[in-house]
Amino acid sequence: MTNKFTGTSIEFHILQSFPVSCLNRDDVGSPKSAIVGGTERARVSSQCWKRAVRLAMHNLGTKTANRTHYVLDLIAEKCIALGAPADKAATCAKKATELFCKVKDGTTKSDTLMFISDSEAEGIAKAFKEVNFGDLKDLAKIAKNAINMAVDGLDMALFGRMVAQDATYNIQAAASFAHAISTHTVNSEVDFFTAVEDCPKPGETGSAHMGSIEFNSATYYRYIAIDLGTLCENLKTEDLKDAIEAFTKALFIAFPAARQATMAAACPWEYAVVTVRNGQRIQLPFTQAVKDKNILEGSKKVLKEQIADLEKMYGSLYGLKTKIEMGQGIDTSIDDLIRELQNAI
Repeated sequence: MTNKFTGTSIEFHILQSFPVSCLNRDDVGSPKSAIVGGTERARVSSQCWKRAVRLAMHNLGTKTANRTHYVLDLIAEKCIALGAPADKAATCAKKATELFCKVKDGTTKSDTLMFISDSEAEGIAKAFKEVNFGDLKDLAKIAKNAINMAVDGLDMALFGRMVAQDATYNIQAAASFAHAISTHTVNSEVDFFTAVEDCPKPGETGSAHMGSIEFNSATYYRYIAIDLGTLCENLKTEDLKDAIEAFTKALFIAFPAARQATMAAACPWEYAVVTVRNGQRIQLPFTQAVKDKNILEGSKKVLKEQIADLEKMYGSLYGLKTKIEMGQGIDTSIDDLIRELQNAI
């Protein structure tokens, strides 16, 4: 299926620095890392930042879906709200839930997490109400048509949904997030700390607790792209202005949640190049670790040079429609950026 946005993407190339921080931890509590260009780099996983953006959209007032093991409970609650007795609501909800995922015996918990919106659950419940919460023909078709991502599922439209039980309920993600990678070599350090007993007993001395936390400090290159054709198809509308505004604002203010109480890593974008283009998405590799004393300025120089080289190399295939710069010393606010993106599409 094609639409007027097919083949068009918004791409965000962002530089963002954080001092002492542990934005995203691995299984042993260390800051995540990766080897890029032969050197160790700090890394924040794509899924970590996607969750932060999704929560930021919700906090900014966008109605978002539920990512839950308890699909059955959600649908049952909607049935009860429409007048179903508890037993019938549970039966109806179980039938509907089994379209999407398997429910563990003796529980209402599914075997997988699933994205489902309130309006989607309510649409299914309304269909059951029409048959007095009895057997519902064409349940699969009704469930397929109940979703309305333009109402309360922008996060599903952007980040997609995979339903292992039945691929027909899958949603293709419109947004692509790369893992954020430091533009320079980074080695983690260790913060050793102690805690003091406020109410010591006579004779007690020394620390009441000792511990250590790993941290790093990095300037990250972040790459995010939105496939406008897929977003248009998911939302079933060609008016994408509100969606672009909600996503861009959330992308700007979102921070990973790890160690925020102890390290307060809340630094905004320092520089960004945002493009609207037709054609293949292009991420910058930063394979050569930046070694300048001023890491940010060195990273900005590399980012600009790599984009210029790619634009020259791709020629007519680059398909540039709009390019916007934003950052320190540039007279462009987040509101200006959103306005220019909306005008470009």
